[in-house]
Amino acid sequence: MICSIKQSTITPTINGSDTIFRRKNMSAIQRSLILPSLNANKSKPVLSMSKPLHVSKVESFALSRPQKRTMITCKAYEADRSEPIEASEVKSEAAKRVKIGIYFATWWALNVVFNIYNKKVLNAFPYPWLTSTLSLACGSLMMMISWATRIAEAPNTDFEFWKTLFPVAVAHTIGHVAATVSMSKVAVSFTHIIKSGEPAFSVLVSRFLLGETFPPSVYMSLVPIIGGCALAAVTELNFNMIGFMGAMISNLAFVFRNIFSKRGMKGKSVSGMNYYACLSILSLFILTPFAIAVEGPQMWAAGWQTALSQIGPNFIWWLAAQSVFYHLYNQVSYMSLNEISPLTFSIGNTMKRISVIVSSIIIFHTPIQPINALGAAIAVLGTFLYSQAKQ
Repeated sequence: MICSIKQSTITPTINGSDTIFRRKNMSAIQRSLILPSLNANKSKPVLSMSKPLHVSKVESFALSRPQKRTMITCKAYEADRSEPIEASEVKSEAAKRVKIGIYFATWWALNVVFNIYNKKVLNAFPYPWLTSTLSLACGSLMMMISWATRIAEAPNTDFEFWKTLFPVAVAHTIGHVAATVSMSKVAVSFTHIIKSGEPAFSVLVSRFLLGETFPPSVYMSLVPIIGGCALAAVTELNFNMIGFMGAMISNLAFVFRNIFSKRGMKGKSVSGMNYYACLSILSLFILTPFAIAVEGPQMWAAGWQTALSQIGPNFIWWLAAQSVFYHLYNQVSYMSLNEISPLTFSIGNTMKRISVIVSSIIIFHTPIQPINALGAAIAVLGTFLYSQAKQ
């Protein structure tokens, strides 16, 4: 038996293996030091004497006043079977951080691949409404097959769940289409530079619509974010107002989506993966009639023939890849959102854009002026300051 008692002036350590239990004439203080809850009138507890016990915490111990009876709280654990509560909590927190880190890294990598293939498709097939619809359809089909084959457990939903999900699906649909429209008109790097201003939208929406308050440092960090985005916009070589407005609308829509998603996931027994699957299905039903009304099958057929004649069979692979990777990166992002707050999600989403901007400039050989790069750097710096202010 190994017992460690913490006190400000006296810290006795008793090391006696099983010798302690052989003494029958122990004093009352010695008995309370070792096992205060044992006494002859009560049933004997079951203890294994072949393995040492460690007393992790003893509270309210006092030798100076023997006349008063003190209550001792003793927490013990068997050495080779369990661990102190403090150590297990530290390990649990570390494991959670590693898990979130893996989610973020996977999310960013999948997003880079999606943006590359999405831009390739839009360059050859400039119909963003159909492209957005196919992305949602592919993800919905993948998840329904997973549920049917029991690869993934189907969610247990009811009418209240779908009712709560509907505003999330509306915001997701608007944000998805707006971002795709933006990338069909301007470079991927420019779209993501503008979309790096999402934390500003998140703070403003949280402040004026949700009533949340933030320290002055958070508001000050929004200045370089907004200023950097504005500088990048006015110095963009291939500036397009539709592309710019699409990115801005996407920012606002995705902030509402993230906030509504976090609220909708509270108290629900649906995982982040299944939550996004249900969101894709509902968004597909919302988007399909609008896509047909805006573009239509005739335009799609003509554009399909043109793309196949220019690109060849690779165009089909590009379209399939952008649809699959769109679903995967969003699915992983929702698994992350299940673990963190909407504002933290916005920070991770903004930092992700650095890799997307750099990779798209390299792959597509996007021309960029020094002043334009400076604006992007200022916006990214503002995002870093924002994340530090939030912490």
